[in-house]
Amino acid sequence: MASYGPVTKKYWALWDSLKLHNGVLYRKWESDDGRSFRLQLVVPRSRVENVLEELHSSPSGGHFGVMKTTHKVRERFYWDKLKSDVDKWCRTCSTCTARKGPNTRTRGRLQRYNVGAPFERIAIDVLGPLPQTTNGNKYILVVMDYFTKWPEAYVIPNQEATTVAEALLQDWICRFGVPLLLHSDQGTNFTSSVFTGLMDLLGVTKTRTTPLHPQSDGMVERLNRTILNHLSLFTHRNQNDWDQKLPLFLLAYRSAVHETTGLSPSQMLMGRELRLPCDLLFGRPPDDPSSPVEYLEDLKARLEDVHLFARERIDINTSRMKTRYDAKSHEPAFKIGDKLSASIPKNAIDQGEDGGEGVINREWPSTGDNESCNPTRLIGPWPLLTPTSV
Repeated sequence: MASYGPVTKKYWALWDSLKLHNGVLYRKWESDDGRSFRLQLVVPRSRVENVLEELHSSPSGGHFGVMKTTHKVRERFYWDKLKSDVDKWCRTCSTCTARKGPNTRTRGRLQRYNVGAPFERIAIDVLGPLPQTTNGNKYILVVMDYFTKWPEAYVIPNQEATTVAEALLQDWICRFGVPLLLHSDQGTNFTSSVFTGLMDLLGVTKTRTTPLHPQSDGMVERLNRTILNHLSLFTHRNQNDWDQKLPLFLLAYRSAVHETTGLSPSQMLMGRELRLPCDLLFGRPPDDPSSPVEYLEDLKARLEDVHLFARERIDINTSRMKTRYDAKSHEPAFKIGDKLSASIPKNAIDQGEDGGEGVINREWPSTGDNESCNPTRLIGPWPLLTPTSV
């Protein structure tokens, strides 16, 4: 063994976990509790670039970051120095560095929402206008489940309230059922009598973001940015067919691990990973056959374990995120009875306009879910509010 290189020695150390399946070498990976395992295809160094190209740079790869890409690769493949190779590939990807810029953050206190079941609470937003496609679409209705992080993106020709309500009813509710709570921004398509009437008819409790402050719906806002990043990477030469690129983006997102849950949306919802094009290109062992009853029992056990793990991860990560975020916040001590004036910005480069004066009539800070807010008045993100003399 002394004459062998470090890579060969590492594979010798893994000898007991290496398996031959139809003449192809796999590494058997087992979970810490020994209840689950998967076979990772052992990739020769000459094919590493092909794997990374498929799982990061292709449309079904999605140009995601290091964490998501590493998880996708490890779900399927194994080779020496896998993590460092993925890290280098993602950080030196010219397409990613050309598109993705720094994210800006506000500095109000971060609010937490505890959700413990699939499709209990969903977020909704309209993304656009985008360049009109040959099919006549200009907008995307984005819907995401707070617990599983399962995303949907429905292309629509306009953002009228009737169009949005119809798309939500036909494409989400008829497929996944009626949510208990729905969170949206202050868009007129969500505050219209048509949309609120649909919510009342279905018995859905509707909450809204703070006026002038869509960041309080951060989950769907991040998904919007991810969608735009993906579309810009794969439609920069032809922008009239972006609606045909969305399904592959959704495949990439649903099969990528989410930082908050530590699991992919497909694992959270289905208890299994989605089969990707790379699984057909490089081969993947078939799942063990089972009867419908056995499959149902196994699926139930898997989902219970997955959801328990996800709830713990969500609680830990949201607590850590809130602590880190609030450490840099500078929230004023407004109280009931304080007289304030508001500045309402027109756009990113305007100084803003006077929003008038008023008196705080409820506890501060706001939770981000404002039901009785008039966006032209004083309820809004605290950086826009300043105390005035009485």
